[in-house]
Amino acid sequence: MRIRLAVTALVMPAVLVLFGCERPEAPPPVDDDTDDATAAPHVPEDMTLMTADNDAMTADYEEKAARLINDGLRYLLTRRNDNGGWDLEGRNEAALTAMAVKALVQHPDFDAESAVVSEGLARMLEYRQDDGGIYNPPEGRANYDTSLAVMAMAAVESPEYNAPLREAVAFLRGIQIVPGTETPTGDIVDEDHPFYGGVSYGRHGRPDMSNLTMWMQAMHDAGVEGDDPAMQRALRFVERTQNRSESNPMPWVQEGPDDGGFVYAPATAGDLTAGETKAGPGPGGRGLRSYGSMTYAGFKSMLYAGVDRDDERVRAAFEWIREYWRLDSNPNMPQLRSQQGLYYYYHVFAKALRAWGQPVITDFDGNDHNWRHELIDHLAERVDEDGSWSNDQAERWHEGQPVLCTAYAVLALQEAME
Repeated sequence: MRIRLAVTALVMPAVLVLFGCERPEAPPPVDDDTDDATAAPHVPEDMTLMTADNDAMTADYEEKAARLINDGLRYLLTRRNDNGGWDLEGRNEAALTAMAVKALVQHPDFDAESAVVSEGLARMLEYRQDDGGIYNPPEGRANYDTSLAVMAMAAVESPEYNAPLREAVAFLRGIQIVPGTETPTGDIVDEDHPFYGGVSYGRHGRPDMSNLTMWMQAMHDAGVEGDDPAMQRALRFVERTQNRSESNPMPWVQEGPDDGGFVYAPATAGDLTAGETKAGPGPGGRGLRSYGSMTYAGFKSMLYAGVDRDDERVRAAFEWIREYWRLDSNPNMPQLRSQQGLYYYYHVFAKALRAWGQPVITDFDGNDHNWRHELIDHLAERVDEDGSWSNDQAERWHEGQPVLCTAYAVLALQEAME
């Protein structure tokens, strides 16, 4: 059976792309002039300080992270729309609401019965479609929005959301590129095709790592095991984005840095031999340059797919992490792009290293890094007085928007507390 994929422009970055097509009935945001958290409804003056569920953090770092989380959540609550959701200038409401709800429900002061959680989920579910996905069709991000909605509902852990959660997971399974899928150029996908196992935004046929690893995170959070056939198909796609010639047959790998890191996509719709990276060409202009956000995303995705810690693919990615260790920029991005996607990077950095389970990473120079402490320090240095974060140095991919960056930062800090 052939599954036809629609074609649209290929202008998607390697981070959560929250840009907009027009969306009808955009809700009004909370008044921008609201500086006092107590002036907005549902914003508590006092909040419980989260406690760490690990032995890697010292007491002072635990308190530091907990206060950053509380201030970030207060900020998010002041940006809540009257209808219970969150958005970016009238767009991306399903996605931003899911992120905010997940951050809230992972705090001890909120649960499924809290008004801000239940109202947020209700608003998010207004985007529930007949196919089981949770997204706004004109915006063209069916996979991203549904994946984030799955993560939020899984975090809430309430039977009330079991049915939409099941249907959303079934939707995600249905959009994976499998044998028999027809590409935009008319190719029929088989197991050797570079698109095999991947996932696209939902309105075109070219898959990419950012979409695929978001999809895998949602499946993982929903309890799908690593040996599930869908996760194993996804693993094949992940392999084809790794700069590792021993396990990746793509032509661009053979002439690239072969460093174990990851790029954005193994192939383009117009050229199945040419991959794509957001970091530019490899050394000497050959191959594709690996970079941090995609390498951490690929690293955790292999772990979610059940790949053994001692597997050479995993070890190669971990060695890349050791070699390019840094938190002041998105690792191995060219200097002029080094701040791009920084908060997405913080988010995936924390998820990946929590999945890895090693509290201290030793870099190539023999320096030990308590990743939780270093993440907390960097986020503490960048936080604004109102408790929010924004990427003023590189607004690409909407990281100039405080709601998005604050959600990323709070979720990253919560990973560090686990």
